[in-house]
Amino acid sequence: MPKFAANLTMLFAEFPELDRYEAAAEAGFEAVEILFPYETPAPETQRALLRNGLSLELINCPPPNYTGGDRGFAAVPGLEGRFQRDFRRTLRYADMLRARIVHIMAGAASGGDARATFVDNLKWACDFAPKQQLTIEPINDVDMPGYFLNNFDLAAEILDEVNAPNLALQFDTYHAHKIHGDVLDCWAKHKSRVRHIQIGGLPDRNEPVKSKHFDYPAFFEMLDDSGYTGAVSAEYNPAKRTEQGLGWLG
Repeated sequence: MPKFAANLTMLFAEFPELDRYEAAAEAGFEAVEILFPYETPAPETQRALLRNGLSLELINCPPPNYTGGDRGFAAVPGLEGRFQRDFRRTLRYADMLRARIVHIMAGAASGGDARATFVDNLKWACDFAPKQQLTIEPINDVDMPGYFLNNFDLAAEILDEVNAPNLALQFDTYHAHKIHGDVLDCWAKHKSRVRHIQIGGLPDRNEPVKSKHFDYPAFFEMLDDSGYTGAVSAEYNPAKRTEQGLGWLG
């Protein structure tokens, strides 16, 4: 089976944040991801990870804007200075928490200027932090209207244009389904670029179980056969309490 990680932003939400690490470890996870760890002092998160023997696979950049702005602005023209400042802040968290991957969010934007801004910001980030693994992730327009990076083919073009060894694709099966319809076809086309996988049940983003929409056990077996060595992170909305729906872990 792949190396599964628990997304602690969405899973075990019935517990206080710092108690979710113990819950994840007790459920059998050896790794976690935290979309936005910035509300909790990094030393407290670090202790929770160490105490429970967990590695941190991923955090998002930038920190969320609590004044109501969009999450992410790497593709928004005119905000290059802000992107650089927040990327530096994200790196401080990533360094202390030993986050394997930083996911750079594009934000809401469109057009040629947005594309050029996104490429330039990604090139800067890759050069600024050459030892940090970075990803970009296509997100569907229903969940995040207006998001610039809303297509896997566009993501592939951006990755080719940036052409940096520490930048890769983040493949979310839920978003692949919402954007392209055929998850396996999308995977076959883009798997060589993938460094991190996120999973959620189709079509409603609940537990990743076998359904008429997708065969998750077969997908996991295919990942094993393909030699994929990255993490597969459970990023979904539990239908009930998290531990009640973990039968898919096997």
